[in-house]
Amino acid sequence: TEIDWKAYMQEVEGFANGTLDYTQLKGDTGPLVYPAGFVYIFLGLYYATGRGADIRLAQYLFAGLYLLNLLLVFRIYCRTNKVPPYVFFFMCCASYRIHSIFVLRLFNDPVAMAILFLAINLFLEERWSWGCLLFSLAVSVKMNILLFAPGLLFLLLQRFGLLGCIPKLCICALLQVILGLPFLLVNPVGYLTRSFDLGRQFQFKWTVNWRFLPEEVFQNRAFHAALLLTHLAGLGLFALHRWHRSKESILALLKDPAERKHPSPPLTIVFVLFSSNFLGVCCSRSLHYQFYVWYFHTLPYLLWCTPTAKLAHMPKVLLLGVIELCWNTYPSTVCSSLSLHICHGLVLLQLWYGTAPPPAPHTPPPSRRPAAISKKAQ
Repeated sequence: TEIDWKAYMQEVEGFANGTLDYTQLKGDTGPLVYPAGFVYIFLGLYYATGRGADIRLAQYLFAGLYLLNLLLVFRIYCRTNKVPPYVFFFMCCASYRIHSIFVLRLFNDPVAMAILFLAINLFLEERWSWGCLLFSLAVSVKMNILLFAPGLLFLLLQRFGLLGCIPKLCICALLQVILGLPFLLVNPVGYLTRSFDLGRQFQFKWTVNWRFLPEEVFQNRAFHAALLLTHLAGLGLFALHRWHRSKESILALLKDPAERKHPSPPLTIVFVLFSSNFLGVCCSRSLHYQFYVWYFHTLPYLLWCTPTAKLAHMPKVLLLGVIELCWNTYPSTVCSSLSLHICHGLVLLQLWYGTAPPPAPHTPPPSRRPAAISKKAQ
């Protein structure tokens, strides 16, 4: 349980000793591959835990982070009022893997997700500038938060139009520059290639979702390109047919909201962000065990955000259980990885068909005998 924590501490120790060349920050598991926000946050943990030696204290701190994360998630769910209360029991008590990721393994993924959920709470309060600031901070801890970015961009365009969303995007970009500035001044290419390496290869032995493939296919660049195209296609379809509800073309999002002919109906912020992230998870090149936290707390909403008959609750609970079982199978197997994809596919089908726009109301043809109708009405 100490491998990743020790590697994190070794990576930030170099920065504590004055190393600003990002390519020289390394640990036992390899070079540092996270943006600068990770360095600052875990540097604080480095000093708080006696240079990383007091692992028990680190676990207490992460236990507090776990409770804070639950509080932020519950607040989001209370605002949406979609999920039955009993489901929260499964979220709190029924996931050994999530407890391990937070309190035993001390990964940086929970830190990034907790900041992300804080940002979503701010979006729900219509504090978009502060929300964008926190969103960018979450990205600076781990790049998986970028899976929410397409949904956030759509929301900003829908809420502010093209010109109005530019200041919000500048907030996101400016924070990245400020956090990375000490490293950018010394070795900008080294910082950008290490912290935002989108082409990094994953090891086949750790994959949870693609175990049923031959390793040569898993490592093939054509397979990666196909996943990327599938991801982009999924985002495009959801943006056009599930997120965009106005009668105007989606290009109307580029206009100022006051100039649009048909104002968009109220949009569910949580649905757009959670479905954007889920599409990215489904098309990921590889999911490692700590990546479960990327979407675990969003699954109840994704399953219950559509109208549900009373008898349909049990299949959804069963789906949560099978997904949990897949993530607790170590090492992953052909059966567990296939089962995970089937479950993801079922969730996607429900999101697609369960959130379809209602059919246009049928307008009856005008009566040919208005006088007779009028007479009866009298």
